[in-house]
Amino acid sequence: MSGTFAKRRPNNAIHLTSKTMRASDGEALGGVMRSIDRRATMKQMKSTTFEDARIAKVNGMTFAFREQGEGEPVVFVHGGISDLRTWQYQLAPIGASFRAIAYSRRYARPNEDIEAGANDEMLLHVDDLVAFLHAIDAVPAPLVGNSWGAFISLLAAIRHPEVVRNLVLEEPPVVTLFVSVPPRPSELLSLIFRRPRIALPIAKFGRTMGTVQKALRRGDDETALRAFASWGLGKESYRRLSESRMQQMRENMSALTAEPPVPSLAGAQVRNVNVATLLVTGERSPALLLRLTDRLEELLPTVERVTIPDASHLMHEENPSATNEAIIGFIRRHRHGPS
Repeated sequence: MSGTFAKRRPNNAIHLTSKTMRASDGEALGGVMRSIDRRATMKQMKSTTFEDARIAKVNGMTFAFREQGEGEPVVFVHGGISDLRTWQYQLAPIGASFRAIAYSRRYARPNEDIEAGANDEMLLHVDDLVAFLHAIDAVPAPLVGNSWGAFISLLAAIRHPEVVRNLVLEEPPVVTLFVSVPPRPSELLSLIFRRPRIALPIAKFGRTMGTVQKALRRGDDETALRAFASWGLGKESYRRLSESRMQQMRENMSALTAEPPVPSLAGAQVRNVNVATLLVTGERSPALLLRLTDRLEELLPTVERVTIPDASHLMHEENPSATNEAIIGFIRRHRHGPS
């Protein structure tokens, strides 16, 4: 662990406050931004967009969250270059039948930003999720995760099965089922012969991330964001993004600028997941994410799968009605899972 993270190691305290977050609370949550423009954007965003959020203090960090409804908790875990706002189309419909909860993960807006040069370690996000569930009295809960949030939710089920009732996973990028990150040339060469349908998309993703990192090094955030988002969403879905959604991505660029050490993932670990899992893919999603989901479908012992039409990687935003219907139906079918 780097020196930076050693200084930021969470303590064991868990504190929850049910008050509504005021503008002054948002100021306390804000971290040092990467540029003057980003700091100005952050200030405006905190004073308007998150005023109705509640806050929980978990593992020495402050987390913003929203919840709606009563009954069995359902917790939503967002992906990279996102925050709790990505679930705006889920809270009311799912909150009509359940206690729907969406939180912003470590370093996502409006929470404190990551320190410059620090690594964004995925296992810290897993620990945060587990502590957060306990703090808000939501154990066990169905977890609904998108992208990195889906990977984090899967790891929580593997490492802390007692907190997870079942899983809804939207295209987790579980690349480490096949190669390390970044992959070694020998791994890719071997994979080309063993599993060419996954090797080629992994290589394409590697080229995309090379473009992203080069753009970030020269300070060209917009090019980096465009390259990453157009790969993940496809050009058509990327063109459809609203300006407010693009702004949410810009406000969470730390997810791209910080390099997340990705834990290795063995097939045996996935086979031992003892909760029902719904795998959700988009009709227009990238080949890599579809092939990774194929492998999860092979490994998970109790699994269902649904494809959301007219959608890609952000299917819960692009086609919320179909996504919500799939989530609610699955949770109702498996609401008496492990406890």
